[in-house]
Amino acid sequence: MQFAGMNYLAIVAAAIAGFLFGSIWYGSLGTAWMQALGKTKDELMPGGKPTPGPFVVAAVSNLVMAYVLAGVIGHLGPGQVTARNGFISALFVFVGFVATTLATNHAFQGAKRSLTLIDGGHWLGVLLIQGLVIGLFGV
Repeated sequence: MQFAGMNYLAIVAAAIAGFLFGSIWYGSLGTAWMQALGKTKDELMPGGKPTPGPFVVAAVSNLVMAYVLAGVIGHLGPGQVTARNGFISALFVFVGFVATTLATNHAFQGAKRSLTLIDGGHWLGVLLIQGLVIGLFGV
């Protein structure tokens, strides 16, 4: 099997797209997410302002996720880095690694099912968008 390679511009674009999706997702579901988490806005943002730390972690995580996903898609071989294969690969990665990990962690934490659905929906959206972006850019 040959490795098709990775497009680093696609990786950066996918990371940015995933981060933007997250801001829209949690921007629209923020109140429901806080209720599911059992926290208030004051508890999450002391002083009324968000701290930069979680946003830095999210940005780096999106970049690492896009890089690894590009590697997974690239392992399909030359000519296989397509939007369709990017979407399918992202779906497999989500179901096999993200959904299972998130469900297990939330089960042991006693988290509400709504929290798992909100967080899971976010990561599913991020991965699918990243897979599409990587596939559309190609190698």
